[in-house]
Amino acid sequence: MDALPDGVVQHILSQLSSARDVAACAAVARCWRGCVPYLPSLYFPRGAFEAAAAAGGGAAASAVAAADDAIGRMVAAAARLEELVVYCPFSASLLPRWLAARAATLRVLELRVDAAADKSGHHLDCVGVAAGLEELRLWGLTMTRPPAWGRMERLRVLEVVGAVLGEAAVNGAVAACPNLTDLALLGCECAGEAAISLPLLQRCRLDFVGAGNCSLRLAAPRVESLEVQGFCWISLQGGDRLKHLTISKITGSVYHVEMGKVPELDQLSLRGVQWSWGAISSVLQCATEVKHLVMKVEFCGDFDALQPFPEIDLVEFFNSHPKLCKFEIHGAMFAALCQKNSLKNLDSRFVIPCLEHVLVTVRSPLNAEQKLSTLESLVRYSVRLRRMIIRISQMKNCHDAADDFFEEICKFTCMNSGRVCIE
Repeated sequence: MDALPDGVVQHILSQLSSARDVAACAAVARCWRGCVPYLPSLYFPRGAFEAAAAAGGGAAASAVAAADDAIGRMVAAAARLEELVVYCPFSASLLPRWLAARAATLRVLELRVDAAADKSGHHLDCVGVAAGLEELRLWGLTMTRPPAWGRMERLRVLEVVGAVLGEAAVNGAVAACPNLTDLALLGCECAGEAAISLPLLQRCRLDFVGAGNCSLRLAAPRVESLEVQGFCWISLQGGDRLKHLTISKITGSVYHVEMGKVPELDQLSLRGVQWSWGAISSVLQCATEVKHLVMKVEFCGDFDALQPFPEIDLVEFFNSHPKLCKFEIHGAMFAALCQKNSLKNLDSRFVIPCLEHVLVTVRSPLNAEQKLSTLESLVRYSVRLRRMIIRISQMKNCHDAADDFFEEICKFTCMNSGRVCIE
């Protein structure tokens, strides 16, 4: 290292980001301390100051005091700091001072707010001081009112994880960042309506948890990937570029989905305990060009009463989705395809042109004959079929019918060895 030019040494040391590594190198030689002003990134891991807490008698206050001192000194010295990541406990009241010191250069900010000694949400209003921010990630905050950020014109990525948010806070935070290309609200507790209008948005993940009924109004003409979870009512405006769409609801029901045609859609996933049939039909009618379809919904019904799915005409379904290449269908929704009236429509001209991979989950021996007929039809009419997996999951085996049904599936697998298998 002594033989290297000073500029090369500084460049090597400037690649450090972990605060522990920076401190260790600064302790090696006095000349190495000069690397700190050139650091573009500083990362303070969650347990960075546990040793200080142990030395101070184990009190959490000792760790917070040590973190505040180290973060303050390093941020003040890093004149070219572009990225600041703080996972360790710190005093939120000092955050405005740190951000103000590096507001001119800071581009990326990531904070574990749940680790802050003071969790008052108003300290996050200071984020607006760093007007040049391009990426902002916040963990574990509580925000009940819109943040006073002003307009974050340069912000492209906003990610909030594990937060408790009010309806006004969600809408206010998104409205303050009009040029977002990536938005993620993950594991957030929120109720009410999320109204999001972002003309440049390309990737969006919204995961709302809790028992409350939430609705989503999303206007994003450039969105390419959209994953939403936890919403009962969904309205999507502008899906001409949408390629990947996932809609799920772990608890409660999906009552309504409104969207236009999605001509570029490659992957569609519908998941949940209960969906209204109108919501499922609406999505399927708009996604006629889909290539990979996942349908894992347990029950149908518009209200609290769980109902079986209505009859789905197998021929009409595949004629309406001619580009379908991969198909995953689960339990009750597979049973809805297994209707004799649908199979009567099969004729010599009917083919499933693009289907190559099928995954069917079977959970009940009811209507065994019809289910076997549908499995046979999928194999017979899928001219490009390469693999069908029949997954036997939680089969009710308290009746002889389950054993008989499983035996028939085994025979079907043997007759189509090489293409059909059982999990």
